[in-house]
Amino acid sequence: MPDRFLRRRTAEVAKTLLGCVWCYQDHRGATNEPDRWVGGLIVETEAYLPADDLASHSARGPTRSNRSMFAAAGTLYVYPIHAKHCANIVTEPAGLGAAVLVRGLQPVWGIERMRRRRGQAELRKLTRGPGMICQAMALDRRHDGSDIKQSPRWRLARGVDADDFRVIATRRIGIGAEKDADRLLRFFIDGNRFVSGKAGDHSRRPTEQLDG
Repeated sequence: MPDRFLRRRTAEVAKTLLGCVWCYQDHRGATNEPDRWVGGLIVETEAYLPADDLASHSARGPTRSNRSMFAAAGTLYVYPIHAKHCANIVTEPAGLGAAVLVRGLQPVWGIERMRRRRGQAELRKLTRGPGMICQAMALDRRHDGSDIKQSPRWRLARGVDADDFRVIATRRIGIGAEKDADRLLRFFIDGNRFVSGKAGDHSRRPTEQLDG
């Protein structure tokens, strides 16, 4: 992706990341196992804005734990939650504190490695949620601050054409009423079975997946 793609307004980036390829060249597999690409197609995101967004980690200003969120667009911000991790792609100009949480991924590359890490054989249970994604891709705080635009171990690229699916916007998941819960800043591909959350959020039963 060109730099300007991620430097745009965060909500717009969150919508247009849907259908994009996101993967990591994993070198943390079993002993003597070769490096492999692990990842898939982004099917669900949430936007966390740089100003007046009480749900965003940047709302309290830069700290030691969230400083990656204030770095240049394309930086990875990884934070721990409930013994798991969530991965965010930083957006907009450096210093503002904005990012897109990757909530749902349709697995494509490194599926067997994902299955081992998740302890799950069912494809739908590998990357349907931000904690699952990080566990399946073995992402943790060691990856916080990575530059996914420049590192040869990362790929963020155009994948499935946006004309091939419908985007739905809803409230973000797990955000309390005191933290701007009413904002429609969660975006997902309608009907895709790798989207987290309730099936009722879709206009039809979530049984489909992206081709490409």
